[in-house]
Amino acid sequence: MHTVLLLMCASLAFAQPPQLTPLAADVLAHPQAVRGSDGAKHLVYEVRIANLTDKRFSLKQIEVLDERGATLRQLNAQTIGTRLSLGGRRGSESNALEGYQFGVLFIHVIIPDRTPLPTSLRHVFAGYSERIGSDISMRVAETRVDTAEPPVLAAPLQGAGYAAADGCCDTIRHVRALLTLDGRFCLAQRFAVDWEQVDDAGRIFTGDPKSVQSYRIYGQPVFAVADGEVVAARNDLEDQVPGALPKGLPLDQADGNFAIIKLREGVYALYAHMRRDTVKVSAGARVHRGEQIGNVGNSGNTQAPHLHFQLMDRADALAANGLPYVFASYRVTAVDQAGTEDFDRAELTGTPLALTHSNPPIEAKQSLPLDLAIVTWENVK
Repeated sequence: MHTVLLLMCASLAFAQPPQLTPLAADVLAHPQAVRGSDGAKHLVYEVRIANLTDKRFSLKQIEVLDERGATLRQLNAQTIGTRLSLGGRRGSESNALEGYQFGVLFIHVIIPDRTPLPTSLRHVFAGYSERIGSDISMRVAETRVDTAEPPVLAAPLQGAGYAAADGCCDTIRHVRALLTLDGRFCLAQRFAVDWEQVDDAGRIFTGDPKSVQSYRIYGQPVFAVADGEVVAARNDLEDQVPGALPKGLPLDQADGNFAIIKLREGVYALYAHMRRDTVKVSAGARVHRGEQIGNVGNSGNTQAPHLHFQLMDRADALAANGLPYVFASYRVTAVDQAGTEDFDRAELTGTPLALTHSNPPIEAKQSLPLDLAIVTWENVK
């Protein structure tokens, strides 16, 4: 008993005392690592930051540390200014919070292959507080890392030339699609991918850009990535005219013709924007891995035919927390290293993507294709 008390006192003696801080910060959801097609492990998560004073706080540096205190990533003021969204609103990025203002910081940490995954993360914020009148450094936002292995899925499509558009881990359309629903933050699209397809020349479409039939992926069959139960589906919406997002679309039509399939408790798969009258499943049905569930279309909130795919923790395409996942096997044949701007140009004009080809193709297993990887799927089962 005396030994236990002595150990407790020694622990308290060496523990750092509480620190009065001008900022409060917390992690919105415990991060869970996913292995990417680059072989590294990726942590993608968000930190909510609030300035509790009446004057501006300018963030100069943020460090992400593991449980041993080793630095996993360091962000300078310029980088913070591209990742901290005021009010959590995309397009309002800044490295400073005005008095009584909050923001959401979108963080991506890469853990090299063969490096152990951290069990927890903590953050050190450094910056200038106008209320204090000086620089200050503070320890904030400690969180555990969810070490569960992501689900291993079969291919949702079959064939060659599939582009992982707006994929993991630094694009903003999905990774920063933070919504406030029912009074809480939701980021269901954290690991979502918009699957499009290119032809042998690297083109997304040929012919009339306003015709869905011009797009390489249009009509391709969509397959169940695992056994499961259909919990919701829709099959009655017409395709949108490609080229621009529809205006005034009701929230309940955002996913167009879709299916949500429960893979297990707390894990649901969403397939969105399918073609009218092709969704082959309905609520209550059981589906099997590799079974066709529909065809790619352009219904809902979309500007070009594609398959939107994601996993989430509840049966709601928006009011959920996005979960990581990996595919059992695929080949990466190329990457559009010119980035989202190049992809958007190709989608708008029909000109080829600026692809960097892999010779030979990369044989990938139990990983997630990263943004703008060009993938060949061979076995949907």
